[in-house]
Amino acid sequence: MHQADVVIPGVLYRRDPVAEMLPLVIDSPHNGTDWPADFDHQVTLAELMTSVDAYVDELFAHAPGVGGTLLAALFPRAYVDANRAEDDLDAKLLDGDWPHALNPTRKTEFGMGVIRRLILKGRPLYGQALPVEQVLHRLQTYHRPYHSALASAIDRAHARHGVVFHINAHSMKPVGNSMNDDHGRARPDMVLSDREGATCCPAFIGHTAEILRGLGYRVAINDPYKGAEIVQRHSDPAAGRHSLQIEINRALYLDPETFERLDDFGLLKDNVDRLVVELADWIRHRID
Repeated sequence: MHQADVVIPGVLYRRDPVAEMLPLVIDSPHNGTDWPADFDHQVTLAELMTSVDAYVDELFAHAPGVGGTLLAALFPRAYVDANRAEDDLDAKLLDGDWPHALNPTRKTEFGMGVIRRLILKGRPLYGQALPVEQVLHRLQTYHRPYHSALASAIDRAHARHGVVFHINAHSMKPVGNSMNDDHGRARPDMVLSDREGATCCPAFIGHTAEILRGLGYRVAINDPYKGAEIVQRHSDPAAGRHSLQIEINRALYLDPETFERLDDFGLLKDNVDRLVVELADWIRHRID
């Protein structure tokens, strides 16, 4: 990782543009592996790593070089998930009275709410319910600062240019597992999502897909992923705030057993660099 412009230890880092600033913001909320001291789980490190979007921030590290802003989480998704709403929470996890309304979604039913109940199908992450105070601490110390930092980066770019293009970056398992709607189905190389047209203009998702297909990748749109909390929360296309989720197939770059980079990591990194460069050119023409 290059020197970060902002670091909140254990929480996040932000790298600012080193070229003329463009309204491009890329965030990676699930690559963190700074395991908090109070993360009292009962699963193995290998099981925990299945939930990590390993090296995604590295794949998009060229963003500041073209004028973009890069934000990445340092905390693990298994501890608290920035891509879930605060109320997307399973009451069965809580030891004590929760002070707010709960709104669990289908993700929570699968055990993958803002605080995960399962790390894998049938594999509880914890041996006991979590004290309400601990869950509130996770939201206050990790989840909210991450969203605040992302909102600040997006607001800054939008204030300067009147428009902003935001990419929410992830990786995905090569085949959907039993905690996914696409259980047993092989996935494409890339999935782009805009919540069925709700979070960005058609040109943004369309041009991104065109670039990736031109690089030889198989690209799907809103299948099996449609976009989650981050793109929903931080987008407003009518106001010039465009958010797009991208999922990259881990088989392109990651050993599923050791979670180390494959030799093909360099090729994928070069191609993601090209994606970032071409999107920057496209944005530059739109704001000129």
